[in-house]
Amino acid sequence: MAAANPLHYESPVLARLYDQDSGWSADRDFYLERAGNTPKRILDLGCGTGLLCDAYAARGHSVTGVDPAAAMLAVARNKPNGAQIEWVQATAEQFCSEKRFDLIIMTGHAFQALADEAAVQQTLAVIRTHLAPGGEVVFESRNPAIDWVARWGGETVLQVDGQSVTEAHRNIRLDGAYIHFDTHYTLADTAMVSYNTLLFLTREAIAGQLAQAGLVLNTVMGDWDGTAFDALLSPEMVFVANLPSQG
Repeated sequence: MAAANPLHYESPVLARLYDQDSGWSADRDFYLERAGNTPKRILDLGCGTGLLCDAYAARGHSVTGVDPAAAMLAVARNKPNGAQIEWVQATAEQFCSEKRFDLIIMTGHAFQALADEAAVQQTLAVIRTHLAPGGEVVFESRNPAIDWVARWGGETVLQVDGQSVTEAHRNIRLDGAYIHFDTHYTLADTAMVSYNTLLFLTREAIAGQLAQAGLVLNTVMGDWDGTAFDALLSPEMVFVANLPSQG
C-alpha cells in the first residue's frame, strides 16, 4: 500500500530513520564547538531528533530544543541526556519563551524549510526577541548558485527496526527560489512518499532579512571549516549574527 506523507517527520518510522540518514557530521562538529566550553543557554530551532541538543547537554549547557514534529521529539526525549533538555513542540515562527539565550541555532538546513520570506522574517523576529545581549545566532542555507538539482538524486538503503529501507529522491525540480522534490521510502510491503519544498535565498536576500529583523550580520562562511564564502563555489552559506551593540 502507498501512503502520502506531506509532513515527512510526522511518521514515527521516518523519525527513527533520521539519525541514520542524517547522523553526526562536520556541520554538527561546527555547531558543537561554536558553543565553547563555558556553560551557555542554547536554543535549537528545528532540533529534529535532538542529536545536537544531546551533545550540548552532555557538555553542561542548558538546552531548549524546538521542533514542530511530535514524532521527532519522541525520539529526542530518549537520547542519553534527553531528560535534562527542555523540549518544545512548535514551529520556529511560533516559539515563545521568557528565556533569553546565549546561542540560537538552526541546523540541518531547517532555515530552508521555512515556507517563504514572510516566514523567514517572522522566524528572525522570534530569534531577535529570544537572543540575550552578547549572544549570537548561527544558521546555514545552501548557496543557490550551486546546481543542486543536478547533485541530488539516486537511492540509499538504510536500516530501521531491523528492516531495510530504500530512500530515493525523485521529481527534483526548480521553481524560482524553490526546489521541490519527492522522497520515496520503501520497506517491506509499505511505500511512503514525502513531498518536500526548500527555499533557496541568496546571501544578499538573507543579509537584508537579518537587517530588517534588527540583527547585525558578523560573517558568512562558505563551509564548516570556516572558509570564507565564495559566491560561485561555496556549497554553504553559514551566517553568524548578533544584536546591535548598545551604547
